[in-house]
Parts: sequence; structure tokens; C-alpha cells
Amino acid sequence: MAKKNGVTMDVGEDGVAVITISNPPVNSLSSSILSEWNEKLQEANQRSDVKAIVLTVSLNILIISGKVHKTGDMSLMPDISFDVVGTLMEDSRKPIVAAVEGVALGGGFELALASHARVAAPKAQLSLPELTLGLIPGFGDSFVYEGTQRLPRLVGLAKAIDMILLSKSISSEEGHKLGLIDALVPPGELLSTSRKWALDIALGRKPFLRSLYRTDKIGSLSEARAILKNARQLAKKIAPNMPQHHVCIDVIEEGIIHGGYSGILKEGEVFKQLIPSDTVKALVHVYFAQRAISKVPNVTDVGLKPRHMKKVAVIGGGLMGSGIATALLLSNIRVVIKEINSEYLLKGIKSVEGSQLILSRPYPFEYLSANLNSLVSRGKMTQDKAGEAFSLLKGVLDYTEFKDVDMVIEAVIENIELKQNIFKEIEEVCPPHCILASNTSTIDLNVIGEKTNSKDRIVGAHFFSPAHIMTLLEIVRTENTSPRVILDLMALGKTIKKVPVVVGNCIGFTVNRTFFPYAQAAHMLVNLGVDLFRVDSVITSFGLPLGPFMLGDLAGHGIAIATKDIYDKAFGDRMFRSPLTELLLKSGRNGKINGRGYYIYQKGSKPKPDPSVLSVVEESRRLTNIMPGGKPITVTDKEIVEMILFPVVNEACRVLDEGVVIRASDLDVASVLGMSFPSYRGGVLFWADTVGPKYIYERLKRLSETYGDFFKPSKYLEEMAMRGMLLSDPKSSRSRL
Repeated sequence: MAKKNGVTMDVGEDGVAVITISNPPVNSLSSSILSEWNEKLQEANQRSDVKAIVLTVSLNILIISGKVHKTGDMSLMPDISFDVVGTLMEDSRKPIVAAVEGVALGGGFELALASHARVAAPKAQLSLPELTLGLIPGFGDSFVYEGTQRLPRLVGLAKAIDMILLSKSISSEEGHKLGLIDALVPPGELLSTSRKWALDIALGRKPFLRSLYRTDKIGSLSEARAILKNARQLAKKIAPNMPQHHVCIDVIEEGIIHGGYSGILKEGEVFKQLIPSDTVKALVHVYFAQRAISKVPNVTDVGLKPRHMKKVAVIGGGLMGSGIATALLLSNIRVVIKEINSEYLLKGIKSVEGSQLILSRPYPFEYLSANLNSLVSRGKMTQDKAGEAFSLLKGVLDYTEFKDVDMVIEAVIENIELKQNIFKEIEEVCPPHCILASNTSTIDLNVIGEKTNSKDRIVGAHFFSPAHIMTLLEIVRTENTSPRVILDLMALGKTIKKVPVVVGNCIGFTVNRTFFPYAQAAHMLVNLGVDLFRVDSVITSFGLPLGPFMLGDLAGHGIAIATKDIYDKAFGDRMFRSPLTELLLKSGRNGKINGRGYYIYQKGSKPKPDPSVLSVVEESRRLTNIMPGGKPITVTDKEIVEMILFPVVNEACRVLDEGVVIRASDLDVASVLGMSFPSYRGGVLFWADTVGPKYIYERLKRLSETYGDFFKPSKYLEEMAMRGMLLSDPKSSRSRL
């Protein structure tokens, strides 16, 4: 018999009312669901045959969502009072036990916190992720708060702040050790144990504890203030431009000093203030945009089921290849790494206990060892797990091991002829079902695969460095790539904990194509006389983690030289050609790779601006000779942001116009995950729409009149500006995917 959606209540012969919330597909807490829950809870308290209550969540997941969060429209707030549900649970005459299984996020976790006891199955996950949406813990649409008040009283102030500020989830096992979970039982015993626990409370055999009034885990006031002071320092570090972290600490402090109910009132006020903010709108946009990328027309809607990848070959064991291999190994996928000679293959192999330096046996590479050992040293994985990962790895010099691979990922240098030859070779030795993927960041896939006969199997699998850490995976589809290949690669991406975004084939694809003007605009500003370190400072203040010059240092300036000709050939009419990078390399500066670029890099210390690089800058300025009258221009910080990021928006408009992405929001996700564009600004297009397409168009038009075609507005931007439309308006979609 199918389960009913909504809130149901079944009263057993033991006198326990089991209330179940079911609101597929994700069990979100809507106002109607909470109203039903409110009614069932009151009914259970009024019925004479009910002694105790158990709350269960069908489908194992409960998250925050709703129309208010999507729109920021306060008129959509439900009529239910913010303290109704929490107060009903807290003050219920009959004990409520939460039966927790699967994932309890946000509102689901808060229902458990408001219960009088919690019983959980192993491996359940608990968290309050609201800060990632610009909010503070609270039920979302229900405006039923108390997450900031109850969690510190159940796990201690320091642990609660760690969980809330960093949106960390904990397992039910850890929750049990902390005292948050009262009992840990097998899934098959969850309901029966919860019923018994509830009855024991009702009959006085177990304590009837109301979490809001507990103080035993808070500590002294001086201890609490010290913890809160450290929390504010952490918030300043991890979220300098986002308000929710800072006000969340204020709300927690209110409850600690003046009591839980006072904290609840402040929580409600703050929540209502945050809802209509630009930060919430941006972060919620990114949240829903990430959910949307899993839908790809003619791929995910045609009834295909993805195949399981058992063995993947990676060609090239350098930084990118080893990073890709690490990501695969961490997901228990067998990996073969091929190099061109034994010198490259054995270069950097570390002597790890138990490893065998025999090519036909598993072994660690320098980069790969560093990747896994770093995870071990940071407590992200055990030494045993690292050993298991190594056992899945083989290194080879030929294609012998390729006869049964499910996928090949080519990760060699950006050399067209080399890549073409590799694809011709692997087509001949790999099985017919094998996916032939390239990790190229810039080269047209049609060019890479032009010597093959299997163009339906050729696809881009563009990882971002470091590949085992960065979450974005650009899946590049040509006009010949089969839906099966796209679906299989999407599934693999999710398996290795990446966020796959399907994009069209073009030079630079989505992220690199959109952001190629970023560094060029920065170079133009410097050649116009603006201080390069000021440029980096302004851009990091805007919200990007790295300014364009430090980013270049970390990537290595050889990469910019290697891709320069490709971009110049494709987009020469709107390129700004600066000699700065070549001059930098000639002076022996290749960034972090050799310890010196625009900044000085020393082990164990932060990068420091290198004043001696200014002589290189002056030579570049002399050669470009673009300073008006030979004098540096005067610009505000706002103008620096506009001159660097408006060309990025302009290129994003061209990407939209050419149909390279399925949805405009896909480009926002890619910009956030691939280029670290601040998520609290919603991605590059969402941010542009908040600034205003017309303003951006007019600003670029004026800049182009002064500084040339680099700033010339695209036709798409002009069209949207003249029509008064948003750049991301779905009605203007021109996707060719």
C-alpha cells in the first residue's frame, strides 16, 4: 500500500502516536505541512488514548526550502506563528521522541532538537546548513526557529558553533558520543526502540528533558564569551562579506546571556531581516541552480541508465593527471596511469611502506602520494584508506592495460598534434564501449578528435586544479557526442563527488572562455598605471579568493603563454596584448612554481608582494605605451571592479548568445565552482542582473570609446539592455544543447 503524502498519525495499542511527515521529493517543510503537523500534535496531546509521541520522517530527508527563500517576498510568509511548533513540542504534556534515519538537514534536524529525546540509526547525518543559504538556523517557510538555541544546549557551545558556522554535518555515531542522540540502534529496531523510549519517558522511567531550558553543557559565562570571541574571529575570516555568520553569533549570545526564549525572539527578528537580503537571494539562486544542472535535454529524459565505471585510464601523470587519478581512487575506481617513458613514470615516486616499485604493480606517484598523504595528515582519511587507494593504481608505459577500460581521460599538455595522435592510438586499443575523454581546458574537441572514427565517444572531461579538491567538472559535448556518453560521464562525476555541468564545445568552453578577459583587463589596468597589488586587493575585497595577479602566480605563467595563441586566433579582435607575462618569465619569475612572480613565495609563510617586480611592470608600460599623456590613470575601487569584471560579463553574454550552456544558471554554477566567483553574489550572470544590464552596457560602451574594442559591448548585452531584460531571462535562452 502506497504511503500517503503529508502528515499522518497512527496510534498503536501501546498508546504511542507515530506521526510521519512525507512531502516528496525532498520532504521540504512547507507551511501546509507544518500546519498539518501542528494539528496532529495538538490532536495527540488531546487524545486520552495517546501516552507518548514518536516523530518519523518518511524518505529519510528533510531540508529547508520554500517560496519565501526563492523570492524574498515577505508577503508569502505563512500565517503560522514563529513559535507555535517549537513551543508545542517543547511544552507538550506528552513526550516526543524523534526517530532519525538517513539525512536530517535544517528543519528536519530542528524538529529532532525540539523533541524530548532522539533515537537514530547508524550513519544518519545531522546538520544545520542554513548559513550556506544566507540564513540562520530556522525552519524556513514556517518561521519556527530555535536551532541556534537548542543545539548549544545539547552538544555544548563550541561544538554547536563549529557545526553552525561551518555548516558541518555529524554522523549519528558522533551525535551519540556528544549526547545529542540518546540511543543508536539498527534500522530495523528504530521505530520499536523509539516507541519504547517514549513510553519510558511517559511512565517516568526516563527523564522528561526540555532542551531549551538545559544549561549543563553551556559552561560559565566567561567560558562562553571566550568561545563567542573566537567564533567572531572565525566568521570574519571565512565570511568577511556575509552578514549571516556574524548575526548568528549575536543570536546565540543572546540566548546564552538572557535565556533561551529571549534568544528565540532575537532569532525570529534576525531571520525576518535576512530573508529579503541580496545575499539570501544569491545563495538560494546558486542552491537551486546546482539542482537544475542534473537535467540535460535529450540525455536525462530519454530513459537511459548510466553504466558503472569499473576501470579508468589516465594519460599523463603530472599535476592534473594525478589529481584526476586521486579523485577516482578515493571513490574506489581502479586507475591506470600511462606515461611516455620510465623517467617520467618513476619521477617522484616516493618510498611508501609496503609499496613495490614495479611497473606492473600498484605504486604511488609523487603528486598522488602528496594528495593522499595530505588528506591523511589533515585527518580527512586514514592511513589504511590511503593504502587501499594505492592498491587500485597501476602505472604503465604502453596500452596493454587499456583493453578493458571503461574510460580514458587524456591529461597531457595543451598540444593539438600530441592530443590528436593519442586519440587515434586509444581508439585502436580500447574496447568499443570505452569513453574517450580529454581534460583539455581550451582546445576545440572536434580538432582533437578529427583523426578518429569514433566521434560519438569523444567528450570533454575538464577538471579544475587541484582536481581532487575542486568540485566542478565541465562535461563538454560536441555535436557528435552520444547521450549515453554524456550520461555515463555525469554519473561518474557524481560518484567522484564532482558537480558535473554539461556545456557545448568552443574554445575555452564555459569557465575559461568566460574568464579569459579577467587577466587581460587586469594587465590593461596595470599598463595604464594602476598598481597591480591594489588591483589584487580590490578584487579580493569584492569576494574572489585571489586577485588576477596572484592567481597567475599560483597557476604558473607558462600556462598563460601556452594558451595565448589559441585565444588570440579565436578572439583576436577583442584581445588586449600585453608583454607583461613574457617579461615576467624572462626575468626568471614563474610564480609559486619557482618561488617568485609578482609575489615572493617561501615555505611556511604567506605570499608577500615583491617590490622588485615593479621594474618589469615599468618595462611593460614602456612597451605598450597606452597611458594617456604618459601619466597613470586615476580610478576608484568601484571602477577597478567594473573594468575587470564587466568584460567577463560581456564574454558570458557571448557564451549565452552562442548557446554554449543549457541555462544561464549553469554558467553561474560554473563561475562559482570553477572560478570561485563569490557564491553570495549568485554567480557572474546573477550578479550582473543585480547591477543592471543597461548600466553594464553603457559603462562598457564608454570604456570602449576610450580604450578600444576590448570593452566593446556584445550584441547580446546590447539587446538585453535595450529591451530592459535580465541577462539570465529564460525567455532569451538560445541553447544548442
